[in-house]
Amino acid sequence: MGAAMRRIHMGNALSAFGLGFTVPYLYVYVAQVRGLGAVTAGSVLAVFAVAALVVLPFAGRAIVRRGPLPVLLAALVAAALGALCLGVSAHAATVLGSAAVLGAGQAVMQPALATMIVECSSAETRSRAFAVQFFLQNLGLGIGGLIGGHLVDAGSAASFTLLFAIEAAVFMALVVVMATVRMPYAPRVQDAPSQAGRAAGRASRRRLLADRAMVRLCVLGFVLFFACYGQFESGLSAYGVEAAGISPSALGTALAANTGMIVVAQFLVLRFVERRRRSRVIAGVGLVWAVAWLAAGYAGLGHAGQTMATAAFVSTYALFGLGEVMLSPTLAPLVADLAPEGMAGQYNSAFALVKQLALAVGPAVGGPMAAAWHAPYVATFLGFSLGISVLAVRLGRELTDAQDRPWAARNRVVARGGAPAEPLSRQA
Repeated sequence: MGAAMRRIHMGNALSAFGLGFTVPYLYVYVAQVRGLGAVTAGSVLAVFAVAALVVLPFAGRAIVRRGPLPVLLAALVAAALGALCLGVSAHAATVLGSAAVLGAGQAVMQPALATMIVECSSAETRSRAFAVQFFLQNLGLGIGGLIGGHLVDAGSAASFTLLFAIEAAVFMALVVVMATVRMPYAPRVQDAPSQAGRAAGRASRRRLLADRAMVRLCVLGFVLFFACYGQFESGLSAYGVEAAGISPSALGTALAANTGMIVVAQFLVLRFVERRRRSRVIAGVGLVWAVAWLAAGYAGLGHAGQTMATAAFVSTYALFGLGEVMLSPTLAPLVADLAPEGMAGQYNSAFALVKQLALAVGPAVGGPMAAAWHAPYVATFLGFSLGISVLAVRLGRELTDAQDRPWAARNRVVARGGAPAEPLSRQA
């Protein structure tokens, strides 16, 4: 990795650390420490999702026009300001406003950092770069949650103020680090009159929506995030407690199994998926997650003993982790390779918007279903997982060889005596 990529990966790790440092404790902080009640605490979590949905469409245009680095720096400053204000807020209005600023900043970081990875990597190194990103994000989330949990005291508002102040300091330190990144040249939409700028924005949106492969990938991405990530901390955990009788400690073990699978398997799986069709890898993820839902069904509906039910439930989370490590070097590089020249930021932001929609809808649908209708819940998401495989195979028919099998396309060019193929985003 070059110096720029090392700093980008540091940015991924530290931004994830900041997220894991405070988000798991937001409900306790708002509802109990500040005494604002469960409704306000739930509204804070909803504000995070709404803020992301509002700012991401504008973030894509800003990344295309100004580049990812200035957008990332602005997002980091916003997140730091939101975290600092949240730590001293004692009223519902200021808590919700601070959460909106923090959520908007954190949402914009994702596509900005992803676009920086695209611009600082080549077709040969992109899958590995995104695998490292995913690894460091999970590591940052885990370490942040662990340290934050030891710092907070539910009986002391000052401990939470310190927590949010440290998070703000992390984001500001990251501003200093990322300001030193020297990005390679990439085409930009330069300053233009507002009317021409709006016309260019509409044209880029029409171009994205006319890209059948990207539209199919967005549909597939929605189902992926809805059926997996949208269930982790809502539907699946509620199902485990209500249907399988899982204890809180066992639920913690399941989450640890998911993280452990990611840490252990990421680079082992990377060697396997780098030489496989991307569409087939995603189809394989659907099958792995289908097995995970079968394990969950056995845990809650199989009338097994508590030990077997717990083991099956922990296996569910581990299998989800296996699917995640298959996706990390596949999905984000595919978005990058679908993007025409100069539109990587817009494509990354559009895909991030789809992800946020799925993460907002997933808990709203899965939570109540998991608590009341155990068998239909498992059957529904088993069907979604199999649907992932079907959608991935259909997506493969829309992809070129350079998009679906970039390693094969490069090998053919080299065999003919030419130079390795450039990324598709630079060919379009």
